[in-house]
Amino acid sequence: MSDTGTRIHPTALVSSAARLGVNVEIGPYAIVGPDVEIGDNCHIGPYSRFTGPTRIGHDNRFVGHIAVGGDPQDKKYNGERTELVIGDRNTFREFVTLNRGTVTGIGATRIGNDNWMLAYTHVAHDCIVGDNCVFSNNTTLAGHVTVGDWVIISGFAGAHQFCRLGAHSFLAMGALVNGDVPPYTMVGGNSLGRPRGINSEGLKRRGFDSDRIATIKRAYRTLYSAGLPLTEAKAQLAQQAEASEDVRLMLEFIDSSERPLLR
Repeated sequence: MSDTGTRIHPTALVSSAARLGVNVEIGPYAIVGPDVEIGDNCHIGPYSRFTGPTRIGHDNRFVGHIAVGGDPQDKKYNGERTELVIGDRNTFREFVTLNRGTVTGIGATRIGNDNWMLAYTHVAHDCIVGDNCVFSNNTTLAGHVTVGDWVIISGFAGAHQFCRLGAHSFLAMGALVNGDVPPYTMVGGNSLGRPRGINSEGLKRRGFDSDRIATIKRAYRTLYSAGLPLTEAKAQLAQQAEASEDVRLMLEFIDSSERPLLR
């Protein structure tokens, strides 16, 4: 144990060019390479590998057998300097893989705060993940995917490259999405996912009252159940957005989509 409270197992290999905060614990046979920064109170489990450039905040838990900051799995990558940036208070379970960004993307993969990533989750290059998300076992994000806050992804589900998952959305087990998922939307499973209502149970757990949820449901029906062309649905959503911040968020998401909307 060092005078900073950091504990490094004798079998771990930690580069002298790595930077460790206080009260960091590094388990057996872990490898921490150069240009890796690990913040205070982080726990690094056994047989984990950390490759730089990687910046990690405080109070993160890496359970073990994890590959963090590896080269992007992109044939165009040619050794350019890119990075992985991780926030605070995240938990990463066994066999999670987190890749750095690419210069043809945004140059970095970014993960926010208070997320849970369960076993075998893969976050590819140039992804952006918000806060308070739960990625269940075998969640797979292709490159350039953006995930909003409070998103839940069930087991064996994932997103095609460049897709966006809006805040509070929910992907059921096995759902694979190839378009943008608006905020609050629940996507059904069984291979190619399709919208199946709103994530009402998740919204209740986060303190959304019944009136607020009813307004979101009305917006969902306008977009998905009324049989309207997208331009007409957006016009009606614009009217509803005048009285609802949640609908305004949905409409802004739709307007900013560069990929087709999942419909």
